[in-house]
This record gives sequence, C-alpha cells and structure tokens, in this order.
Amino acid sequence: MRLFAAAVPPREAVAELRAAVAAAREPAGRRPAPAEPAGLRWTDPAGWHVTVAYYGEVGEERLPGLHERLAAVAAAREPFVLRLAGGGTFGERVLWAGLAGQTAALHDLAVAASAAGPAVGGFDAYRPHLTLALAARGAAPGPAVPGPPLGALAAALGGFAGRTWRVGRLVLMRSEADHRYSERAAWPLGVP
Repeated sequence: MRLFAAAVPPREAVAELRAAVAAAREPAGRRPAPAEPAGLRWTDPAGWHVTVAYYGEVGEERLPGLHERLAAVAAAREPFVLRLAGGGTFGERVLWAGLAGQTAALHDLAVAASAAGPAVGGFDAYRPHLTLALAARGAAPGPAVPGPPLGALAAALGGFAGRTWRVGRLVLMRSEADHRYSERAAWPLGVP
C-alpha cells in the first residue's frame, strides 16, 4: 500500500479554502475567471492534506515498526499553528495553496517523519503546500490560453489568508485509487 505522513487541516480551514478556490475559478462581478487548462483535475477537498513525508509502497509487515517510529516522532514535537495562505504552482502541472505560521515546526516534523519511514529518496527541498489541482499526465499544459493558466489561478489565490489552526496530530495516510486518501493511524503531537 502507498503511504505518507500528513498534517490535516480542520473542516473550517478546508471550507475557507474551498470558497477561495471557487471564487478563483468563477467570474465575480466584472472580473473574468482565469482560463483553466484542458485536462486539469481538481483534488477532492475531503482529502486535502499537507504531506510531511512520502513512503511509497509499504508492506503490512513493516507497519508495526513504522507506527512505533511515527509515534515517537509525534511525541517529541509540540503542537504548532499554521494557516492556509496564498497559492502557487509547480510548473504547469500542479496548483497549490501555501502555508503560513509556524512553518519551521512543520519542516522539523517533515524531516523527522521522513527519517522514520522507509527510504524513498525524501524531499530534496521540502516545500509545504496543499495540492489543489493537477494537470493530467500526458496533457499539454494548456491549449491556446494566453499567459500561464495555472499561474493565473495561483495569482487569484494570492491574497487568500485562512484562519489559523492547530496542528495537533501526525497522520499516516494511504493513497487509494483516483487520488483518494484514507487515514490509517494518527498520533497526537507532544503526548508521550
């Protein structure tokens, strides 16, 4: 099964971001909505998360050890505060929402959670984000649309600043088919 560790924003933070994304995609008053590239697939808000470590394929026999190490990672870190803020892109393939707040604590959690899991290469440079949309594999970055389509959507999200929320758990998630995710286990931060 494909597994990763994540921080999951609360429903209220997801609802705020969902409204901001809807506003960026739809015309408001006289402002035209940015043109979206063909083949752009929006992620399901029910599965929105901030990946802190990716483990790839992990067999059932390795789960007890992974659980034990992630429990230790979570226990050694205090809860911290984040908020979803702004938007950006990874080229013309990924549209994301950014994070603000105690991002150094998030980075520390990512480093420790990566080290706790099976080696899959880790992050070269951890860039905390919440993925909003992906260009379909093999799809052209966008048909005859002036300017960078994902960049226009990211710019429309540029002023977004959501409520603060407390990251109080480290969550082990499983990646299912069609970019759906299920929670496998969770550990409270700062609780031995």
